[in-house]
Amino acid sequence: MNKRFISVLVFALLVSAAASFLVYRLTASRVRSEPKQVVSQVIVAARNLPVGTLIRDPDVKPADWAGPVPQHSLLKREDAVGRGVIANIYEGETILGTRLAPKGAGAGLAATIPPGMRAVAVRVNEVVGVAGFVVPGMRVDVLISGSPPGVANTQGTLSRTVLQNIEVLSAGQNIQKDAEGKPVTVPVVNLLVTPEQAEVLSLASNETRIQLVLRNPLDTQITKTTGTAIANLFSGLPYRSSAPQAPPTRRVSAPRAKASPPAAKPAPEPPLVVEVIHGTSRVQAKFGESKEAKP
Repeated sequence: MNKRFISVLVFALLVSAAASFLVYRLTASRVRSEPKQVVSQVIVAARNLPVGTLIRDPDVKPADWAGPVPQHSLLKREDAVGRGVIANIYEGETILGTRLAPKGAGAGLAATIPPGMRAVAVRVNEVVGVAGFVVPGMRVDVLISGSPPGVANTQGTLSRTVLQNIEVLSAGQNIQKDAEGKPVTVPVVNLLVTPEQAEVLSLASNETRIQLVLRNPLDTQITKTTGTAIANLFSGLPYRSSAPQAPPTRRVSAPRAKASPPAAKPAPEPPLVVEVIHGTSRVQAKFGESKEAKP
């Protein structure tokens, strides 16, 4: 075999070995410089946990979590057991404290009510409940119809929107949000309102007729309405006020002060009389005499 060929082959083997060694050293140093992933243990759901569920011991299980732990994640089983679910939790999902009711709040409808809010039950039928489409999670406006008490009403029945963008908390015994929006005929719905709105809704449900108006959940704009009356349905005129119009007040004008008599004109000064004598004749000339005094 040619010695020159053998020399080239040996040289190539040495170069390839050196290159392989350098690549190995670089790769090994990079792997050693990368931090190792920290594996933590968190609590996850052992099954699907819908809203209103009271978590029991078999409903949760520990699991390894590689990387940063999500905020508000529960790390101990006892932190989750005995608390109510206020947002759907799916199997294998990390249990967050923000999706659970506080300890001692229980489960069911009461646990889903945020602090400072109230749930008010409203009796509905197929018409009031918008043909069964008022389901949990929907947004509605509350419309009332009736006659103002204690006044003579010439407009007939009045209708007005008293509450807007109110969340439906539950429909019947169902407190879970229906993603498909299927109609459900129920006798009662619970609306999530403030304490002030609860007073309005309670009085309206007892003294007037209520109609729920379905709205788009993404439409949160509050519209100012003036209401309408049954008389305006035939006249075509908008109803401008829900309160009775006060009778026009009669304006009483203050007595006029008597005009003062015109000031007396000052007496004219007597004219200056100059007598001019020409021989035997005499001529009198008057100066400063007003035109009115002349004949």
